[in-house]
Amino acid sequence: MDSATARREPSPHWRATTSRLLLGYGVFFVIWGTLLLGSIYWETTRYLAEHTDRDLTHQIDHLRHVDRAHLAAMLDDYIALEDTSYNAWGLFDAQGRWINGDIVRLPPALKIGGGPIRIEARDIIRQQALPNIGQLHLIAAHLDDGNVLALAHTTGVTAHVGSIIKHALWWGLSFTLVPGLIGGLILNIGPRRRIRQIKLATQAIMHGDLRKRLPVSKRDDEVDRLAAIVNDMLAQIERLMGEVKGVCDNIAHDLRTPLTRLRSQLYRVQQQLGEDDPHQALVERCVADIDEVLGRFRALLRISELEDRHRREGFVAVDLGQTLQHVHELYAPLAEDRQQLLELRTEPGLIVQADPDLLFEAIGNLVANAIKFTPDGGKVTMSATRLGSERARIEVADSGPGIPVEERHAIWQRFYRGEGSRETTGHGLGLSIVAAIAKLHDFELSIDGGEDGTRIGMACAVSPLP
Repeated sequence: MDSATARREPSPHWRATTSRLLLGYGVFFVIWGTLLLGSIYWETTRYLAEHTDRDLTHQIDHLRHVDRAHLAAMLDDYIALEDTSYNAWGLFDAQGRWINGDIVRLPPALKIGGGPIRIEARDIIRQQALPNIGQLHLIAAHLDDGNVLALAHTTGVTAHVGSIIKHALWWGLSFTLVPGLIGGLILNIGPRRRIRQIKLATQAIMHGDLRKRLPVSKRDDEVDRLAAIVNDMLAQIERLMGEVKGVCDNIAHDLRTPLTRLRSQLYRVQQQLGEDDPHQALVERCVADIDEVLGRFRALLRISELEDRHRREGFVAVDLGQTLQHVHELYAPLAEDRQQLLELRTEPGLIVQADPDLLFEAIGNLVANAIKFTPDGGKVTMSATRLGSERARIEVADSGPGIPVEERHAIWQRFYRGEGSRETTGHGLGLSIVAAIAKLHDFELSIDGGEDGTRIGMACAVSPLP
């Protein structure tokens, strides 16, 4: 239990499965709709262009054989009769010099007597008659008198069709994506609510309440099926943990009685032996070993007792400053014996809901552990500080050798002893008791520090500031 167990913030809306499916559908629709309407636009414009080229070819074939006296009138009619399109003509001599008309030059790419070409209007139309259009279809042919007639034509139909297709694409996207986004947000509310419910249930499970189960609705969808699988797994874990815990507790409880009886008998033997008896030291070592085993059994039963969360019903308002003061008074003589400085820093008004005896025991275990691993002449600091308006931090810091980073996640486990504590007395259950008390109170444990010492903290909820 360390800073790595901090609660994760909920994922943003766009990371939800519904949102990503909606985004994928939207991207697919935009691409597919663009390709579809693009192909329609391309086929339509191609058809209109071919139709325009055929009309130009028929018109110039007709006009090239018209009598010169009637040609000018027919060309004027060619322009005047077109109210939806732009038409232009130009008359040139055999050398390509301009004679009359709005078309004032023949581009080099134009083949006289060949098919129509596409060209920009500004490249062939005189400036005074330049229309507000882009490209023209241009064709030229020789007249019977040797001159050259050029016809240019454009149609607004192509541009109009393009505008219609663009508007269709825009409105199609609007009427599809906007309702889809709104519908996706509405559909996302239900799953996010269920995820919050599952999160609350898992938080209780992580705090040791294996009786808690994930919520299952009547819809029987994928989330419900997954929750049911997890619930079955939790039931099996609860059963196995109960069996293991029961076996360990029974062993500790059953062996405590014969060991206590054995210790009593050894004590009587010790009393009967004289002070100079050579067996006196052997019996004393046996009694000490039995005391150590009994101490481990008592600690195991203590942890088992703390894991029973019904103890929370006895929580009362506890002043952290007073509790740390009592711990300081208890352990100050022990620190003095080792020439250590036991310093106390507290802030007033830090009130927490807790079991006062258990809180005293947890802080006392941390202080005793710090004193044990701090060299003679070192320093141990106890502190309680406010974090914001509704949080506080209890911290015990020492100037000992520190705990390696790779061992910090394991020191809360039962019987675990790091490489630096192999030579010291103890049975590796003190910090396990602290972890059990912290879990019972919903405190968050953390370990910091380096080679200059260790800082073990407990973050807890306190009464808000008035």
